[in-house]
Amino acid sequence: MKRHYFLGLAAGRKIGAARQLFAIGRKKHLVELEKTLSKHYDGTAILCKNGRSGLAIALESYFKKGDGIIINAFTCYAVVEAIETAGCVPIYADISKEDLNFNVATLKKVNKKGAKGIIIQNTLGNPVDIVEIEKFAKNNGLLIIEDLAHCAGVRYPDRREVGTVGVATALSFGKDKSIDTTSGGAVIIRNTESSNRETPSVRLSSPKFCDSARARWYPTLAAWCRGLARLHLCGALMRLFVKIHFVEKSADNKLDISKRCTKWQAKLALEQIKDLRRTGEGKIRDFYLVNDRDKCLKELKKAGFHFDGFWYERPISPERYYKKVHFPEKECPMATEVAAQIINVPRYYPRTKLKKAYKIIKSYLVEEKK
Repeated sequence: MKRHYFLGLAAGRKIGAARQLFAIGRKKHLVELEKTLSKHYDGTAILCKNGRSGLAIALESYFKKGDGIIINAFTCYAVVEAIETAGCVPIYADISKEDLNFNVATLKKVNKKGAKGIIIQNTLGNPVDIVEIEKFAKNNGLLIIEDLAHCAGVRYPDRREVGTVGVATALSFGKDKSIDTTSGGAVIIRNTESSNRETPSVRLSSPKFCDSARARWYPTLAAWCRGLARLHLCGALMRLFVKIHFVEKSADNKLDISKRCTKWQAKLALEQIKDLRRTGEGKIRDFYLVNDRDKCLKELKKAGFHFDGFWYERPISPERYYKKVHFPEKECPMATEVAAQIINVPRYYPRTKLKKAYKIIKSYLVEEKK
């Protein structure tokens, strides 16, 4: 019997569908999550509607309108949206194929554009050379903000935990993130001396009922779709759920600095944070660069592995937002090339279940990863 696996449909999540559907949170869970994050990252934690809202709060806390912010040239539109919401300007730094991150060499090139800050995302959980980047930032008067959507719990090569280096740390609890409650997030403001204000003047309120309900039901709806894979109805059913607004695509989760995550999301996020602290494993995906990706994906699909929802199909993903960012492809050739070659495999799948998938991917590899 052919088995089916899907990226982006919540298969193998740390929190099961039933657990999320019936989770009951209380105010004490919001308070405990704030205290836990404040203590762990040594700052003032604020719970947010999503990760991009947390980034926007961090940026507004430390930068002025018009300031340039260096970001990874291979990232999600959510990062660009947060920067523009704060009135700042994104500056794209090209990446290395080895770890999908920028390095000091690429930072030197783009810093000529008058940057004031750097957002470090440790792409897919691969840590940057933080010692060299931190040194570069200090020498050039740049403030570092760490985005932990991909990497909560990971450690840098010098053994410091990600999220403990910059002036602020943003976390996302979105789909397929290191901490996954479908949506939600947080920001930790650490260096109040260099902040525009002692504490962010943001009044956070409960999310809309429809937003909370969509987040709560998403894993269950995704499970139903997976169950219909053999009838080839999975894609059609998910598209229907999106059309009638039962499911919201991750990139469409609107930025709103006036809202926070739900009480039940706080409860589930706490459970996952404790697990991350215990295991130290926050890397979310393994990546492979392949020739003829469309052909590779078709062969994977024929074998029962639906890996169409890879991160990212464009340097700044998703495709429908790409034209809005006016991405400088000629200045970022590696990010552009990687976006056309990459296939991702979530680390929460047991490798034994994906043995055949790895075999197929290996036959298309651009080169063996070291």
